[in-house]
Amino acid sequence: MDSGRAHGKRTMSKYEVEEEGEEEEEEEEEEEEEEEEEEEESRSRRPSIVYGEDEGRTRVMMVNSTAATPTGGRSGTGGSTAGPCCQVDNCTADLSDLKQYYRRHKVCDVHAKASSIVVGGFRQRFCQQCSRFHSLSEFDDSKRSCRRRLAGHNERRRKTSSEYHGHGGTSN
Repeated sequence: MDSGRAHGKRTMSKYEVEEEGEEEEEEEEEEEEEEEEEEEESRSRRPSIVYGEDEGRTRVMMVNSTAATPTGGRSGTGGSTAGPCCQVDNCTADLSDLKQYYRRHKVCDVHAKASSIVVGGFRQRFCQQCSRFHSLSEFDDSKRSCRRRLAGHNERRRKTSSEYHGHGGTSN
């Protein structure tokens, strides 16, 4: 009589051992992916206002009194029963019915297109390129993209244009 099988022990083939190891690796990868997703969600839930020049940028953390909801720890749904709302001061717009873009950046469609609004006590405008609020001084006239991003955009256009018209400079 085989003593190993009599006591309920099971012998595993090489194939079964490899399969079990692969399952453990897959479970570890899934756990890591879930942790990364939770961390990404956590970062996207933190509204921040960025203003100032490119070098020496200052971040101001903003708490919107109308959107602040206490959370009792981490949960899979974000810890809040209220839907996402706009981060602009005194805005109570519900973002749950709007496009994903507005929910991702926590701004309603009205304030995303507004020429001037108050966020965190400062007059600002939403930059379509950066998807952030900047002080009005960072914009030209009524443009919706900040100067820094527009400069980069124009530089790329100049490079593309020069490729079609030869190598660089125009001669007068």
